[in-house]
Amino acid sequence: MAPTALLSVSDKSGLVPLAKTLHERHGYQLLSSGGTAKVLQEAGLPVTPVAEHTGAPEILGGRVKTLHPRIHGGILARRGDPEHEADLLAQQITPIDVVVVNLYPFRETVSDPAVSWERAIENIDIGGPTMVRSAAKNHDHVAVLTDPQQYDRFLQDLAESEGTVSSAVRRRLALEAFAHTAAYDAAITRWMQNRAELQQVDDASASALPWLDALPLRQRLRYGENPHQGAAWYSAPKAGWGGAIQLQGKDLSTNNLLDLEAALATVREFGYGKGGTHPALRPAAVVVKHTNPCGVAVADGEAAALTRALDGDRVSAFGGIVAINGRVDAPAARELTSLFLECVVAPEYSPEAREILASKGNLRVLELPFTAIEAAGHDHVRSILGGLLVQDLDDDPVATDAWTVATERVPTQAERDDLSFAWQLVRHVRSNAIVVARDGQSLGIGAGQMNRVGSARIALEASGDRARGAVLASDGFFPFDDTVRLAAQHGISAVIHPGGSKRDEDSIKACNELGLAMLLTGRRHFLH
Repeated sequence: MAPTALLSVSDKSGLVPLAKTLHERHGYQLLSSGGTAKVLQEAGLPVTPVAEHTGAPEILGGRVKTLHPRIHGGILARRGDPEHEADLLAQQITPIDVVVVNLYPFRETVSDPAVSWERAIENIDIGGPTMVRSAAKNHDHVAVLTDPQQYDRFLQDLAESEGTVSSAVRRRLALEAFAHTAAYDAAITRWMQNRAELQQVDDASASALPWLDALPLRQRLRYGENPHQGAAWYSAPKAGWGGAIQLQGKDLSTNNLLDLEAALATVREFGYGKGGTHPALRPAAVVVKHTNPCGVAVADGEAAALTRALDGDRVSAFGGIVAINGRVDAPAARELTSLFLECVVAPEYSPEAREILASKGNLRVLELPFTAIEAAGHDHVRSILGGLLVQDLDDDPVATDAWTVATERVPTQAERDDLSFAWQLVRHVRSNAIVVARDGQSLGIGAGQMNRVGSARIALEASGDRARGAVLASDGFFPFDDTVRLAAQHGISAVIHPGGSKRDEDSIKACNELGLAMLLTGRRHFLH
């Protein structure tokens, strides 16, 4: 039996070449509806109209034409399944192997602010998404195309596999199909939500951002970064922060969540929890203020790590956000209650710790299992006006074997350990970023300055006398030798940075002159 392709498209771009290749080169029978069938007939291609195939006419002005067992039975039938094969035979249903569908132009229609309710509603596709979802569900046997931009690649894959569609191609197309229908439904939801007669006065989430509806609303926040800004938190139920359990404290705010995200990202440098892909190898604690770490430390126990992290900058730690990568016990809990903090997050808490923390009723205490972190995926998503930026998380393990010594003096093993710790930390500080550290503890951090030497000055002044014998890390290269010379004045013994400046030699020469060791990592860690 010849394979069958069902074509029913709103956007006719590339339709005829696709159908012609399917029929003439690969022997597909063509099945089509409405305007799509007319275009194919005018191009001289043999096509069977859907109404003729089903024996049921289009009704309700075209609202019902493909919603028929002979269409969806042909799409959804599992090949080789005796029960399905028997049903197809009994009902005289032809299997459909390729479904080419794109949807009514709803988003284009409602982009006109003057569009009527009736016209918008008539541009909500029903049969199209149903066919797409049926084909995507049965991708073990059916290929589904939802965008003219897919046609050329599909035909190339078809030619390379001698007329068959590989399982990898079908699966890829199914994923794209489900994303397509999800975005389409989100656009409809958002349009209806934004209609004046449907809006709620307190709906802080109303906007023109259709992707929000891909995630359920977790919580309406009291306000955004400032009291005059409305805010809402959308989250997958068990992934990332959607999997956190708030054990006590006031409702989370926008700024709490942003700071918690920064604290968690930093503490995960040292592993998190007992299981998962990256279990904690050594207890670590992080204190964050305004999305920048102000104190980070490792130690032989959670309480000791927390004390050292707070000691990194106790002035800045006031009102901070704390992340700990292991079990919070009673000593750690007592340390947490020793000063005013906004939030703390950890993978687990002992019963004694929870009792101690309960004395600080306003402290927000969150338990976040490592499983929730791993369920969140590897994409780093940020919004810009009217769109999204998606990039890989910058969380690859530090590759010390790729580092090179640039100076005459080779760093000692103790300096290497300190440089590695500082390098793990500096990629979580807003650029331009400088970190001063020693013995697994941050001593001074300079963040977000418009020039690198300005960040270095802040970090070194915060370190004070503790800078003598410490190391300095920079998230980007040194464009001049001024940072190295300033570091030497404060007693820094070794520095680490990516390298790559046209004037690297100036900084290397200054290190040699002043007796500092320098490591080059070959990798930049800007954080904006």
